[in-house]
Amino acid sequence: MSVVFVLIIIGILVASVFLVAFIWAVRSGQFDDSYTPSVRILFDDPVSSKENQGDLQKDKPQEKQSIKS
Repeated sequence: MSVVFVLIIIGILVASVFLVAFIWAVRSGQFDDSYTPSVRILFDDPVSSKENQGDLQKDKPQEKQSIKS
């Protein structure tokens, strides 16, 4: 039974070491994204729906109206 308590204490110590290491890495800027801003300029901006509808009207072929006699 005493082995269970020792393992729980060791587990808590290991978890706390990982928590401290994670907090230290976040505060030191380890997870700051330096790659995405340099590549973001290469991607197109999404087209808004108003602009998209205007483009669709231009690209849409005109339907011929039949002349009724």
